[in-house]
Amino acid sequence: MNNSSDYVPPKVWKWEKQNGGRFANINRPVSGATHEKELPVGRHPLQLYSLATPNGQKVTIMLEELLALGHQGAEYDAWLIRIGEGDQFGSGFVAANPNSKIPALVDRSTPTPIRVFESGAILMYLAEKFDAFLPTEPAERAECLSWLFWQMGSAPYLGGGFGHFYSYASVKIEYAIDRFAMEAKRQLDVLDKRLADNEFLTGDQYTIADMAVWPWYGGLVKGEIYDAAEFLSVQEYTNVLRWASAIAARPAVQRGRIVNRARGDLSSQLHERHDASDFDLRTQDKLEGSDGKV
Repeated sequence: MNNSSDYVPPKVWKWEKQNGGRFANINRPVSGATHEKELPVGRHPLQLYSLATPNGQKVTIMLEELLALGHQGAEYDAWLIRIGEGDQFGSGFVAANPNSKIPALVDRSTPTPIRVFESGAILMYLAEKFDAFLPTEPAERAECLSWLFWQMGSAPYLGGGFGHFYSYASVKIEYAIDRFAMEAKRQLDVLDKRLADNEFLTGDQYTIADMAVWPWYGGLVKGEIYDAAEFLSVQEYTNVLRWASAIAARPAVQRGRIVNRARGDLSSQLHERHDASDFDLRTQDKLEGSDGKV
């Protein structure tokens, strides 16, 4: 990898897998399946295939919030997709999401199963299906959707930009880190000003906009992603910190954030979720303590 200031791009770019750094095994310049592998199907109408990244957490939080409201039709099976092992390139997953990114949802409550991919699309689909967490009054609905799509458009700068170059890149590039740190702080400032006079992003209503934004920006200011809280001086964003703490305290959020988690403390890893009792009985600390195996 050339990190010098005199680097000149070639006339024709060619993929060099060794230049992929930490993500060399999961990133490639073509799409489609690399192997045949069908997806498992559980007993509930909603089948989720995911991993507890910020994008994955959005959906499991939404599902747990729906269940907390009493929407029994939101019961779901959550299957772990290990992106480091290439599960997202199996034929079954590609059929659910041709973009090979988590999360992917299949709704089997309809005569013909409906696939939904892209986390924002899944949040909207579930909100409309259950008539929850998406305001119906036109101005409030527009505000909610604006913040939802703000997140979808902004997070690539935070994750693929700042997070990649600050935490994951095989070399530290000052220009790249400075560029995306500036953008990450600008986005935090946007949020902080919005939350100065609003409890949630859509005024006083907790909505899918908060569920989309919180795993990224809440995780950032709480020091849970990229270990960059000090670097970005997140203490400056007092309104974001208040909002992040309030959402983190919600029981449904606490449940949803550990579904399909496969790293960190074993008590906060629920690799698969098929029943509400799994939170008490099948976290990895329980499974390893019972039979000595993961």
